[in-house]
Amino acid sequence: MNTQHGFQRLDRFRLPTGFRGRSAFVVQLWWFTQAVFFKSLPQICYGLRRSVLRAFGARIGIGVRIRPGVEVTYPWKIAIGEYAWIGDDVVLYSLGAITIGAHTVVSQASYVCAADHDHLVMDFPIRERPVFIGSEVWIASDVWIGPGVTIGDGAVIGARSTVIRDLPERMVCVGSPCVPIKPRLMRPQ
Repeated sequence: MNTQHGFQRLDRFRLPTGFRGRSAFVVQLWWFTQAVFFKSLPQICYGLRRSVLRAFGARIGIGVRIRPGVEVTYPWKIAIGEYAWIGDDVVLYSLGAITIGAHTVVSQASYVCAADHDHLVMDFPIRERPVFIGSEVWIASDVWIGPGVTIGDGAVIGARSTVIRDLPERMVCVGSPCVPIKPRLMRPQ
């Protein structure tokens, strides 16, 4: 079936030289380690998960809690600040850099995507588009965070939101597309 309209030709796609950031051997070794060992470690193995990610080049702060089922494409392209929590089945699609600040929660089943394709060019080139999530942020469950997005310190992103543009600090943000709806205020203790 010939359905060509002149928009994209995937037979012309080429991965940019050095795009993965490590040799093919290291990439395959990581993917094997992740599939066979890393993702299935029991919940209490926070220290072991931190150590495995660090061994593959990730910058992981002290006290970080990474839960079972977390998937990381290229660990050497992620940085996670101290005492952050990464929930069950989170995907860090780190084709580009992903930075997660200190004391930030990325809740279960969320997806952080740090690359896209230029759909305006026929060979559909892939582009790294770093994602920055500030400190003291709460990403609620099942949130999708798109390429090139920055989320400011102290923001709250509501469950099942779709984040396609930068969001300001200290705001509660919800929706698809996600938008700020009110300031994040703290209740006196």
